Amino acid sequence: MAEYIIKGGKKIEGEVMISGSKNASLPIIAASILNQGTTTLYNVPDIHDTQMMYEILKKLGAEVIKKKNKIIIDSSKITNYEIPEELMRQMRSSVIFVGALLGRYGKATFSYPGGCDIGTRPIDLHLKAFEKLGININKNYGNITCSCDKIVGEKIDLDFPSVGATENAILVACLGMRKNHHNKFCKRTRNY
Repeated sequence: MAEYIIKGGKKIEGEVMISGSKNASLPIIAASILNQGTTTLYNVPDIHDTQMMYEILKKLGAEVIKKKNKIIIDSSKITNYEIPEELMRQMRSSVIFVGALLGRYGKATFSYPGGCDIGTRPIDLHLKAFEKLGININKNYGNITCSCDKIVGEKIDLDFPSVGATENAILVACLGMRKNHHNKFCKRTRNY
C-alpha cells in the first residue's frame, strides 16, 4: 500500500484560476437554443463535454465563437432539430438538447445518449416528463422522435430525483408554454 509522508512547516500560498461548473454550464449551453439570438457565456470550463456541446450546436446550425474566457453562441439560424447520433453517443449530457429543441420547435430527433463511465443509464424519466407535457414519443431501432402541436402545462412527479430530467422538462416548458395562445399565464414579450 502506498503512503504519503507530509513534512509541515511551510505555508501554502499562491493563486489558482477556478473555471465554472461543468454541471451548470451544460444546461446553460443547451438553453442558448431557446434564446433564438446571441448568448454570451463567461468562465465555461474548457473540457471535452463543453466541446461536444459546441459541436452539437454547430451541427444544428448555430455559430459558436470562442474568445479567451468568453463563448458567444448565435442560435438565430438553427433550423435543424436532429441531434447527430455520432455526437449524441459521445456524451450522456447531450440529451439536455432535446428539451431545448422541443421548447423551440416542438420536435426533436435523437438517439440514446452514451459516454457515461457509470455504464448504460436510461432516459426514461426524461421521456415520461415529455409525455406529461403533451409530447408524442416514437422509438424506432434506437432512434427517438419527439413531437407535439403544443406543450401542455402539467404537474410532473418524477419516480425518483433526476437533475437531467428536471432540466429537460424546464427547457421544454419555459418557451413551449409561451407558444400556447390559450395559456392565461403566457406573456407575449421577449424579455429574457
